[in-house]
Amino acid sequence: MRRVALINPNWNFDGSIYFGCRFPHLPLELGISEHYLREAGHPTLLLDAHMFGLSLTGIEAELQAFKPDMVVVTTAPTYLFWRCAPPELRVPQELTLSLRGLAPKLVAVGPHGSTTPRAALKKLGVDVVVMGECEHSLLRLANGERDFAGLCFTDGTSIRINGGPQAVNFKDQPSLRWPTEMIRRHHHHHHRFEAEPTGPGAEVEASRGCPYNCTFCAKENFRNAYRKRPAAAVLEEIDRLRNQGIEYLYFIDEIFLPNAELLQGLTSRGLKFGVQTRIDLWRPEMLELLGRAGCVSIEAGVESLTPEGRAALAKNCKMTTDQLADQLVEARRHVPFVQANLIEMPEDEDPVVQRWRRRMQDAGVWANDPVPLYPYPGSPDYRKLWGEPDDFAWERAHQHYLAMFDQFSDVQEERPVPLAALELQVAS
Repeated sequence: MRRVALINPNWNFDGSIYFGCRFPHLPLELGISEHYLREAGHPTLLLDAHMFGLSLTGIEAELQAFKPDMVVVTTAPTYLFWRCAPPELRVPQELTLSLRGLAPKLVAVGPHGSTTPRAALKKLGVDVVVMGECEHSLLRLANGERDFAGLCFTDGTSIRINGGPQAVNFKDQPSLRWPTEMIRRHHHHHHRFEAEPTGPGAEVEASRGCPYNCTFCAKENFRNAYRKRPAAAVLEEIDRLRNQGIEYLYFIDEIFLPNAELLQGLTSRGLKFGVQTRIDLWRPEMLELLGRAGCVSIEAGVESLTPEGRAALAKNCKMTTDQLADQLVEARRHVPFVQANLIEMPEDEDPVVQRWRRRMQDAGVWANDPVPLYPYPGSPDYRKLWGEPDDFAWERAHQHYLAMFDQFSDVQEERPVPLAALELQVAS
């Protein structure tokens, strides 16, 4: 039996490439891990420092009282976990360096270690980095195992990497239970550009992975294959959250695919929810059901307004641009907020893009000014430029990104800061 503390750091996105909502998210991967650990008899402490606004001193005090044998720190917020994490390890690095001596074993989980395990191990100063999905690996570590695939750790004077990133079944994931105080504090309502409700919100994961292979997504070494939970298990989890007073759900699925059974179940729950999806996968009758089920927000990845641009991104989209526009307008008939995501592509001429954006705006659909494409390490776009990621992959990608773009999208809140300057904040 080992005492395990699972920590979501108190995130600070100043200077990061991350843009969008900065409200707390439920740390789903840590919640799933906690379930399996407790089921196996390991006492756990789930410490969401972001949700509760805990300082480093506050975290240290909690750990001193709990006396853990193993401390787990995630290197990206849940919603960014699979493909678009901030490239710097500034916040988790500051935390892990402050925790040395408070537990016999420090473990890091998240996309950074899955892509650049040696660099993550060194920068964070941890004992073990988990590559890939962490839930089963953390249980095995707590059970005293170490020699299994999906780990990076120091072995004597050298760093050892066991295999590559691992995946979990996920289809059999049980419905999660969250402390009422966490739910009470959670007022995040994702992608709703309107007056926010005052009641609590929550995140749910109905599926994991994606059946598509867009070039900009780094899913191949983190949450790759598509797996769907049974609708009954998802609805059971949602019912628990309803009993705790939530008003809004956000499905953090990489891609929320049409799911008639789940949507039919949601029609009687009276909840509002948001999703991210591909608009070309929905038939009109399913969009109507989506709205009737309570969906108030759709984030749809259109990416490019030319067939050539979509082909360059390997979108595998069978619709024309006009058909995509018609689908978005149809979705807006049933859902209050519909967003079409655009990426800055050389195939798309700016006057054409701006006319299309105005056309969408007139129809009530919001389309962002195209976002610069970040070549995430582990993505096909990164490999096309530099090959397989090495220990400096994040720095290389970030430097390229800042050098390529003088102007940034209207959805980005500030110009990102170079990684060296961000990490200097920790060093100083």
